[in-house]
Amino acid sequence: MSRISERLGGGGLICYLTAGFPAEGRNIDYIMACVEGGADVIEIGVPFSDPVADGRVIQFTSQKALENGTTPVKVFDLVRSVRSRTDVPIVLMGYYNPIFRRGEERYVSEARASGADGLIVPDLPMEESASLEKHCSTAGIDLIQLVGPTTSEERMGRIAQRSSGFLYLVSALGTTGARRETSSSIGELISRAKRAAGPLPVSVGFGISRPDHVSEVLSAGADAAIVGSAILQRIIDGDGPEKVGAFVRSLKEAADAAVRK
Repeated sequence: MSRISERLGGGGLICYLTAGFPAEGRNIDYIMACVEGGADVIEIGVPFSDPVADGRVIQFTSQKALENGTTPVKVFDLVRSVRSRTDVPIVLMGYYNPIFRRGEERYVSEARASGADGLIVPDLPMEESASLEKHCSTAGIDLIQLVGPTTSEERMGRIAQRSSGFLYLVSALGTTGARRETSSSIGELISRAKRAAGPLPVSVGFGISRPDHVSEVLSAGADAAIVGSAILQRIIDGDGPEKVGAFVRSLKEAADAAVRK
């Protein structure tokens, strides 16, 4: 069991922030606010010019981060800074093109050396991931795979066998972004994913934006909730680290309450 899996034994909260946003020097303050607010895992987005899985908010933050000069090397530097302050697991969420351009083995080695525990590559399907999976395994870093509402339970099982750390369950069709409500079929979807994943934790993302959403997915059996756009929107709106930390604390309190039920 990896460090990530160990932290997601139930009632987990994963917080996503974009590297290099709102500015290189301020990133660390918001990340640490999330850690202090109770995040069990920090997911750091690696900015890319064509983030096909991401909605309006993350696209905006990625563009600003690129304008700020954020590169994979600077992302690794950020991870190193975070790791020097906390032992909370860190996952890098990024698209395959920068990995390919840098070289899979080099990218994975540098990610691991900086202190990252896992990678999520949303545009790399299972069938194309064997080489990256091998490099991750050699380096001792998790490669987290994604499944969604249209993934059959049989395919979920095959994807789960190729995933480590956790299985990322996309809660709804479309891109990332805060939604008013979770899908009406979220409970059934989580049940299917849990059956397919076996002992591997299942974490639910895309559209999880409020404490009641966190409570709903965890009460339905998920091991963790992933919140990103709702955090980033607060930063866009001008909230400082203290307010963002308070919001994360409200999410974690909802997670803890759901587990106690």
